[in-house]
Amino acid sequence: MDGFVFHVLFPLLIALAVWAGLALVRRTRERRAAWESGLTAQARVVDAYQRVQMVNDVARRIQWHEYEFTDAGGRAVQFKETGGPASRVAGDSTLVYYAAEEPERATASEPSPGKDMAGLVFGLGVFGVGAVILLNVTIEYW
Repeated sequence: MDGFVFHVLFPLLIALAVWAGLALVRRTRERRAAWESGLTAQARVVDAYQRVQMVNDVARRIQWHEYEFTDAGGRAVQFKETGGPASRVAGDSTLVYYAAEEPERATASEPSPGKDMAGLVFGLGVFGVGAVILLNVTIEYW
């Protein structure tokens, strides 16, 4: 059983931490590009729903919204995003920010680059420390 934990499980957890860190960096860059592009559009909320995720027997509700807007080129674009106010329901109208190169990577959240960067640093710190601890334990075992 020890062999499974240290040869399979821990390397998978390290890979998961690296993947999560990269995903966090990618989404932060997409949001920043959308905010800095200067392009905005009025979007319609197509759907709003919550997903429940159980963490240590505690229910955590995650708000999802699906938006639809027309970009500057006249193309209809749809995207989904977590977060946003729970009071935002299907049929509502809101402002979205998008980059011309990737309008499907838009965001409906208000620009907050400082808060976004703080979240990125904290997230990378957690994932990085977790990966380093797992790596050290794995190396000591081998």
